Amino acid sequence: MSNFVLPPVGFGPGSQPPTDDGAELEYMPMPQDMRTFSLHIPEVQGDPSLQPAFDLLAQVAKAAATSGLGAENRRFDLSALDKANRALMAETLGEGEVSMRIYGIPAIAVQESVFAGVWVLKGAGQDAIEVGPVPQAARTRAFEPRRPAQGTEAPRQPGVLNAPPILVELQDKSASQREGQDPHVVNLTLLPHTEQDLAWLDLALGQGSTEILSRGYGNCRVSATALAHVWRVQFFNSMDTLILDTFEVTTMPEVTLAAPEDLTDSAARILEVLEAIR
Repeated sequence: MSNFVLPPVGFGPGSQPPTDDGAELEYMPMPQDMRTFSLHIPEVQGDPSLQPAFDLLAQVAKAAATSGLGAENRRFDLSALDKANRALMAETLGEGEVSMRIYGIPAIAVQESVFAGVWVLKGAGQDAIEVGPVPQAARTRAFEPRRPAQGTEAPRQPGVLNAPPILVELQDKSASQREGQDPHVVNLTLLPHTEQDLAWLDLALGQGSTEILSRGYGNCRVSATALAHVWRVQFFNSMDTLILDTFEVTTMPEVTLAAPEDLTDSAARILEVLEAIR
């Protein structure tokens, strides 16, 4: 006798009648519009008038390679380029996933290029490229208060329950934070809190001068507070629903930094473009 046994009747797909209301199983939409790198080659081959842009791209590639090995940020002024060379730089660099606003005087708008770690800076008297894990101004000016921190003097409304202990923890970690130290994370998503708690913490911590948006399958929004080393880091899914809400006590949240291997890869990709258009 064979060990094979026929399956019982009435099982498997299509064996069951539809429900009375005619409803069908619906799936949540999958994430879409993920940004990925695609090499774009400007159509400018052999134009000698664009040599300044070619030379500058070569310098940017070299700076990205050395930055990947731990060198300090390099900055390149674009204001001296004529219109054609500036247009070539803009077309070659494109726009990447990360953008920043650095408030104060002067205010600076930062846009990462398609090459990770290569940043375009614009503002009053500013038209430059900076190569490094993150623009230096985003670090040095981050906690300059755009709205001062009120600390424990912030007025408490009814419903403020768990925010004061969180503030004490953040103030303690802020005072002891040192360069290179591991970040300290307070995960609000896992802690019981009220809307009044969040509003009180917003007043107590104030608002710093650096705001960062990183786009991928969803958005990551990073905002400096006016308390040194304290950042608000929020992750949203592709439907813009908040899925993770944290405070990070660190010099710069890791999610905002271009990794050394990304900088090294950017150097190689810029050289690829140069070889194709020269």
